[in-house]
Amino acid sequence: MAIDSRKHSHTFHWAWVILAVCFVNLFISYGIRLGYGVLLPEMIRTMSLTRRQAGDIFNSYLLAYVALSPIMGYLTDRFGARRVISFFGILLGAGALLTGTARNFWQGCLFFAIVGMGASAMWTPILTVVQRWFGAERRGMALGILSTGFGLGFAVMGKLYPVIVEQWNWRYCWYFLGAAGLLMVGINLLLLRSKPEDKGLQPWGARDEEGLIAEQGGGAPKPKTRYSEILSTSRFWMIGISYCLVAASLYVVTTFMVDYARYSLGLSYETASSLATIHGLGQVVGVLTVLTISDRVGRRPTILLSNVIISASIAGILLSGTHEFWLFLCVGVFGAFFGVTFPIYGACAGDYFRRDIMGTVIGAWTPLYGLGAIGGNSLAGYLRDVTGSFVIPFLIMILTALLAAVFMLFVKKGASLSSTRTHAT
Repeated sequence: MAIDSRKHSHTFHWAWVILAVCFVNLFISYGIRLGYGVLLPEMIRTMSLTRRQAGDIFNSYLLAYVALSPIMGYLTDRFGARRVISFFGILLGAGALLTGTARNFWQGCLFFAIVGMGASAMWTPILTVVQRWFGAERRGMALGILSTGFGLGFAVMGKLYPVIVEQWNWRYCWYFLGAAGLLMVGINLLLLRSKPEDKGLQPWGARDEEGLIAEQGGGAPKPKTRYSEILSTSRFWMIGISYCLVAASLYVVTTFMVDYARYSLGLSYETASSLATIHGLGQVVGVLTVLTISDRVGRRPTILLSNVIISASIAGILLSGTHEFWLFLCVGVFGAFFGVTFPIYGACAGDYFRRDIMGTVIGAWTPLYGLGAIGGNSLAGYLRDVTGSFVIPFLIMILTALLAAVFMLFVKKGASLSSTRTHAT
């Protein structure tokens, strides 16, 4: 199919429909994922869970998510994002509905694992399809807009959940989001397209040479890239280990933040839940500013600064104590760089590796991210049960975020799989 390079300049471009649909998918998916931390105090109280068990229910989600995510990049590259997102959306919605029926720890683990299976298609395929629909110099902007979806999802749940809990109970929160997830299956099938070539378009904002490459089928023939080729590059591991470490810091604080405020600081459930709203709004501010800036200054310097600020904001959360102004401010800053972290690490796949394998690269990083999040949650829950405090877990996460910055110092530029020179070797 011939690609009209003029369509994106003079008419409405389908890339914006893709971005809107993906935005709603992320809104729902991250409303479920991050909203778990908001419901945690109520689930602990009514299901008689320990903090370790509460962390392990969330870890069941992460284990399923991580187990499937490595193949999501391949499935997206092989079958297209539209089919992958739609199919796994069924599991996302059904799992959320079932989580609302959980009566004990093991049921909670099983049902939330089903949610994790569905959610595995709500990051790598979405990130991949959006990057394919936007030109190289517009990806940071597109990812910034897209990423407000999970920030707003968390922000809304921080206000909505306490209202639903007060009127009914926490189970109805899962019913609400499960139904929304199933509704999106039909919308995805109707509106999503896996790549601009499917509609005879080039990526929005692409330079003329990018359009020519797309029209010619991607330029010079590209060899199939095996996982061994990706895993043999040092930059893959330096970025991946950094991703692992910062994921631990981000998820420990986010998962236990409301619980910490409710039971360690003694704040009311409504006030503690408002931290999720501040966190989510902070994400929106971060992704709308920092990601666009990263297009100009580069991903690596931005990640370095982001990880240092994450470390400092966790320290601020601890030092704030019950001073609500400083607590909310530090959580807002933490949220801003929480929102930035995942899309900006994902954008490294497009910067350091070929466009046609970026989905595979993002998927290959996901187990490292999951290892950090799962290990961090388990350790933090265990230490909270043993010590009766979140001080030691949060102190460890301060150091972990700093280490994440250190590993990015070892990421070198130079030739990589994204270079045309690589194709000839």
